[in-house]
Amino acid sequence: MLKIVESEIEFSAIRASGPGGQNVNKVSTAVQLRFDIHRSSLPQTTKDRLMKYSDRRINKEGAIVIKAQRFRSQDKNKQDAIDRLHKLVAEGSKVEQKRIATRPGRAAKERRLKEKKRLGDKKVRRGNIGSLDQ
Repeated sequence: MLKIVESEIEFSAIRASGPGGQNVNKVSTAVQLRFDIHRSSLPQTTKDRLMKYSDRRINKEGAIVIKAQRFRSQDKNKQDAIDRLHKLVAEGSKVEQKRIATRPGRAAKERRLKEKKRLGDKKVRRGNIGSLDQ
């Protein structure tokens, strides 16, 4: 598990959107998290993988921007944003394993040919009765 130093994360409190009435209009409970990939203490290989990772929360400058507004409390939204950052970094730094191409086995080939023969016979039976005599 990669360790993200909390001093490298910038938080700003913003007003949440959506329903909530007077609370939404007056209180800044939503949190916007900003994490600069290039200035972080992550290993260089992880930084490179994150920059190549396709996610709309990672911009071209190399900053991860996450807006958390799920909860009514700012503290819960802050923790939610941190959890989502950890999940994004872990997912983006995974190394995909190469698939080793294999050939179908003997039983699979026989099943395929048997199914082809069955479907072919079904199509022959759809024709005129006289065409079966030939």
